[in-house]
Amino acid sequence: MIQNAPPPRQRKERKDNADRRRKQLIEATLRSVVENGLSRTTLATVANAAGLSQGVAVFYFKSKDMLLAAALEHQYSIYADTWRKAVSEAGTDAPEKLAALIRADFSPLVCNREALAVWFSFWGEASFRPRYAESARDFDLQRGAVLCELCDELLSDAPEGTAQDIAFSIDSLTDGFWQRLYLSPETFSVTDALRLTMAYLRTVFPDHSTAFRD
Repeated sequence: MIQNAPPPRQRKERKDNADRRRKQLIEATLRSVVENGLSRTTLATVANAAGLSQGVAVFYFKSKDMLLAAALEHQYSIYADTWRKAVSEAGTDAPEKLAALIRADFSPLVCNREALAVWFSFWGEASFRPRYAESARDFDLQRGAVLCELCDELLSDAPEGTAQDIAFSIDSLTDGFWQRLYLSPETFSVTDALRLTMAYLRTVFPDHSTAFRD
């Protein structure tokens, strides 16, 4: 007997419900990573944090590895959406766009205690788990391309390769400050990180120093 397909409204409700469940499980995964670490995060800890059965977690993600990979991509998507929105809203002026990109790096949404714990948990495993490294590389390449483009626009008369070197130094600086914020939150703050990064940009781009205010 041929069964009739569910009506469009019912299919949409099922899809919306599935999307909500996936998001619920992904957010619970991130909380579990913060509370338990990556190695002690399991389908059981995630299901418990989400208030769902372990069977539901298995139904949507099949395995812990698939769930963790989805959680990492979700974390990167939040980061990417944040800096892209900041750069887009900064207008067309390259110095202002670069300043917006840096401020996004230290915004509360992507640079808070819980988010930093998630970042460093995954990055610590990236060399052993190609899927984590691949996700990181894809998102980093997108941001790196924008950073290089902005530096190139600000250093149009500089020798070839200078803009790429400066972009790399900025990226390394902000990465280092993230690590410092994670390891020494009692002695180093987001305000410190932003102040020092902007001071560096004023040194590198003296003709545009007014854009790089703290």
